[in-house]
Amino acid sequence: MPFRDFDSITLGHGGGGKLTQTLLENGVFSLLNNDWLTGQDDAANLVLDGKYAFSTDTFVVSPVIFPGGTIGDLAVNGTVNDLAVSGAKPEYLSLSFILEEGLQGAEFWEILLSIRNACSETGVKVVTGDTKVVEKGKGDKIFINTTGIGKIHSSAKLGMKNIRPGDKILLSGPPARHGIAIMSKRQGLEFETTLTSDTRPLHLICMQLIEQFESGIRFMRDPTRGGVATVLHDIVRHTNLGIEIRENSLPLENEVAGACEMLGFDPLFVANEGLFVCVVSPEISDACLHTLQTWKHGAQAAVIGNVVNEHPGGVLMHSKIGGKRMLPQASGELLPRIC
Repeated sequence: MPFRDFDSITLGHGGGGKLTQTLLENGVFSLLNNDWLTGQDDAANLVLDGKYAFSTDTFVVSPVIFPGGTIGDLAVNGTVNDLAVSGAKPEYLSLSFILEEGLQGAEFWEILLSIRNACSETGVKVVTGDTKVVEKGKGDKIFINTTGIGKIHSSAKLGMKNIRPGDKILLSGPPARHGIAIMSKRQGLEFETTLTSDTRPLHLICMQLIEQFESGIRFMRDPTRGGVATVLHDIVRHTNLGIEIRENSLPLENEVAGACEMLGFDPLFVANEGLFVCVVSPEISDACLHTLQTWKHGAQAAVIGNVVNEHPGGVLMHSKIGGKRMLPQASGELLPRIC
């Protein structure tokens, strides 16, 4: 029977015997079926040719099902996006679960479905993985690790070392949706419209930009934990250049701005899961922005600032009212357990 019909996870599901076989064959393998998984070998045999990117991430978000997504599609999209902003087309994933005793079968099934749907959308294949079960109280329903491999596009010339004074900084859409969606669920906040996470794959638009503009795309990163501000601080710290951004250029949504104000958060420090920062040469910035805005999720993409020689190592914000302030670096975890 499908695993969704089981009441809950027991310690026996992690014991390697009949219950483990049931969990895998009626749950994971039945939904993520492919030649690598059906072989049930200890390792996937892959044939690789060329230059590849390799990335891993672990997801501990709470709640595990939230407005706009689940920990499952978040885990797939998160690693897909780490590869994409590195200039790679995602191809293969490993998928490992740490399940807490008592996790409901129906809830695990919903997460598995979201994983299958995310893999189908991105074309990535889950080729190996692992499942462990811990005692009740030793986890929080489910933790997921994904590791991804993707072939780097031949035109990708990405890296902070390529960033130059005068380069423009683009943001692919409105920031802070994911973190605020998670917090609104935790706090039971209600808004006029439902705030949903922006979890989505970015590989297609990243590949399009690289193919269209090649070395004009200097650097890309998805601003997850720590938000956009942390990415900007990483850039100035590694390049010893400065960055200036304009508050009135930030494509911030009213509902998100209101929620941030209510909760006391700066949206530039709030996590995102379907957004990326892109540093481009000034010659292509207008054309690059146009390409972003024609992407189905990029209508609100914007040029938010530029790289400068002044105030090396610092990020300067030009406020809406004409003032200036240095954007501080995050000193700790603003929103725990958001990815």
